[in-house]
Amino acid sequence: MAKGVEEMKAAVWHGEKDIRVEDVELRPLKENEVKVKVAWAGICGSDLHEYQEGPVFIPVGEENEFTGEKAPLTMGHEFAGVIEEVGSKVTKYKAGDRVVINPTITRGIKPDEFDRYDGYAFIGLHSNGGFAAYANIPENNIYRVPDSLSLEEAALVEPSAVAVQAVKDSGLRFGDTVAIFGAGPIGLLTIVAARAAGASRIIVADLSQPRLDLAKKAGATDIINSGEKDAFQTIRDLVPGGVDVSFEVAGVAPTFKQALDATKARGIVDVISIFARPIEWNPMQLTNTGVSVTASIVYTKKTFQQTINLIASGQLKPQDVVTSHIQLEEIVEKGFEALTKDKTQAKILVKLSGEK
Repeated sequence: MAKGVEEMKAAVWHGEKDIRVEDVELRPLKENEVKVKVAWAGICGSDLHEYQEGPVFIPVGEENEFTGEKAPLTMGHEFAGVIEEVGSKVTKYKAGDRVVINPTITRGIKPDEFDRYDGYAFIGLHSNGGFAAYANIPENNIYRVPDSLSLEEAALVEPSAVAVQAVKDSGLRFGDTVAIFGAGPIGLLTIVAARAAGASRIIVADLSQPRLDLAKKAGATDIINSGEKDAFQTIRDLVPGGVDVSFEVAGVAPTFKQALDATKARGIVDVISIFARPIEWNPMQLTNTGVSVTASIVYTKKTFQQTINLIASGQLKPQDVVTSHIQLEEIVEKGFEALTKDKTQAKILVKLSGEK
């Protein structure tokens, strides 16, 4: 092992259905980075896509333009921990600080609201991430964790920020009615965010009854098993004329079209999901209703900090979305395989140091 390089266990992506927990070397700390001892890390839906059908985001063959890294890579972009060491030019943080990682790397040229649409990469997808004992992270991607927030809860900030940003982008107002298509982890967190934002009714449609049970626990007022009932008609029966805002969180043609149908004239449909393939769709569905479609990708720096504050204050409560805690060594079978086969699973947290 080279001088100045330490070895540790990490979950490394090598290819489709090929994630290995193996020994890796943590490269030397750069002058603008902090070394984080990872406490907890969450498995994201995008991580699952990389396992099931990758590469999706992970750079293979050529290095990513933002990070200069390529596969094999240590995965994990939802994580929190404690700073163990700081680089020579780090000024805002010190060893011992409890922190959560904003994994998005952007050009940083445009204003915050538009920066996310100017190209981005993710720590843990385009570079080495948090499914490891330690991670070296740029200072600008680090946020302090308030004393009222545990590190386990802080690991939920990143996916929660996706949902908070989507709710903000949708223009949802206090008292609005909402329909959510898809009760996976982000769909469940969108329930939590919409409820915190003051939605008066939250209707959730999904094919999986276990996921719908989780939706009810997360705060849905009504649930629809769309394998048993017509989601559009049921929503129109519950809210004549259609809901104010719909969120498409499944990423398939049927739910996209249903979201449009379920929304009132001049209402809003916000697309959060990543579509794996193109869909065929007639824009007359918009022309005839005046419904507007918007979309959300990641989050602004401002939204990430707001999400920390909302969870710390108790206004946003994503904890009910967590269904399992596992060890790093179990990440394939009890993590990726469980999420693939077991619909009772939503957000699985991986214990690294386990520090609170």
